[in-house]
Amino acid sequence: MSDIGLRPFSSISTLEEENHLSVCSENPSPYSNFHRVGFSRMALTDAEAPFRPRELLLEKQKLFQSIQKHTHLKGRYDKLTSVAIPLGLAIACGGMIAQGIYNMSHGIGKKE
Repeated sequence: MSDIGLRPFSSISTLEEENHLSVCSENPSPYSNFHRVGFSRMALTDAEAPFRPRELLLEKQKLFQSIQKHTHLKGRYDKLTSVAIPLGLAIACGGMIAQGIYNMSHGIGKKE
């Protein structure tokens, strides 16, 4: 089969993207592919403070890696998302259904 000048989708690039890659390749970093998709250089070089201390994370990591069974970490909002919200929706739907049945049985809202 002859080559008709088509390139695979992953290698298609515009002139602007090629220029951006050449600028980023002057100072290679482990995040160079992030630069290509549009992240700014400043956002990647500024270090953000961690949410939790590294020592605490390593301690938790060792604990959970030593457990032989599969574990699922439960967050404090799991009860809200898996119990309270569906329960609230079910109660609201049940109330609307009951109100509709009451209205139909008493002829409320009937057009004449």
